[in-house]
Amino acid sequence: MFGNLQVRFLGGSGAARLPSYPVYGEKTKKPEFDEPSGVAGVPKRLIELPDSGRNHMIHFGKIKKVNLRDIWSNEAHHFTPWLADNINALGDALGLELELSEREASVGNFSLDLLAKDLGSGDVVVIENQFANTDHDHLGKLLTYAAGFNAAKVIWIAENIREEHRQTLEWLNQRTDTDTQFFAVVIEVIQIDDSKPAYNFKPVVFPNEFQKSKRSQKTTQTSTKSEAYRNFFQGVIDDLREIHKYTSARLAQPQSWYSFSSGNSGVTYGPAFAQGKRVRVEVYIDLGDEDINKALFDELLKDKDAIEADCQTKLDWDRLDEKRASRISVSKSGVIEASEDELREIHAWMIDNLLKFKKAFSSRVKACLKKIKTA
Repeated sequence: MFGNLQVRFLGGSGAARLPSYPVYGEKTKKPEFDEPSGVAGVPKRLIELPDSGRNHMIHFGKIKKVNLRDIWSNEAHHFTPWLADNINALGDALGLELELSEREASVGNFSLDLLAKDLGSGDVVVIENQFANTDHDHLGKLLTYAAGFNAAKVIWIAENIREEHRQTLEWLNQRTDTDTQFFAVVIEVIQIDDSKPAYNFKPVVFPNEFQKSKRSQKTTQTSTKSEAYRNFFQGVIDDLREIHKYTSARLAQPQSWYSFSSGNSGVTYGPAFAQGKRVRVEVYIDLGDEDINKALFDELLKDKDAIEADCQTKLDWDRLDEKRASRISVSKSGVIEASEDELREIHAWMIDNLLKFKKAFSSRVKACLKKIKTA
């Protein structure tokens, strides 16, 4: 799940993977190594490879780690705000759809670095980070924050995870129920020669979903219908992630809906099995403030014709005046008990509309929110 090292260049949008080694045969000259350096003994200089009988020289750069303080001079004032702005990258590393809820969230006399939400499950997520080695003080705070916010997912980010703390989080994952998950993540920054620095989130502790699900089956019985929802949405999530690069989410839940980030906090895209034997794909608007929710809905409604043209269908525009949130959706008949052929058709329909919604709404939502906040 977390085997591939992936680094992202700071200040850029791309991601770079380390090159894989060639397979050496009888006609291939093995590389000459200088002193081991970088990651996993990557050759520092060059290697000869066969190409139609000719040897070509490939020059390798030298990988080096960058001191975190050379990038973020202060953990609280520089790294935490950067992490808040790049929480999606952390979610990518963990296979979660994370959305920021609050910075410096208070629990008694203590302040949690970041409070977030896992959109796929609706779980509360607490995130605590520190430079240098993990310590007992932060471990105690982490558990205090988890209890204070009744968090289901607990993430500890540090420059180095000490062995005793790694074992503690592993033990907690083994002993707690399936709804509680602990993660430890190493943050590192590397360079290749004089390239731009690139950050990398490296998970070193994460829950064993297989073991937890086996233990859960001994203590709880999930209904057949809930399992059908889980299996259906697992297929939707997998296709969105692997084929369309739409999400970093990995695990479906035994529930009739799922939510995906729109790139705008408080606005999500979601497929669902709804009441009245209907299936739905929706844009759900809930920024935590009723006035802003309704203002955003009204701004989008002004562009109704263009949005529906982009979505290639008529939409249901539900302002939901009796509620805080608002919804824009498209629906059709369908139930989870349908035949396999019908479920495959619903699967394709949901993915098609999720892709259209993202194209039609993402930039418009961002522009409307900017207009509302500056009004």
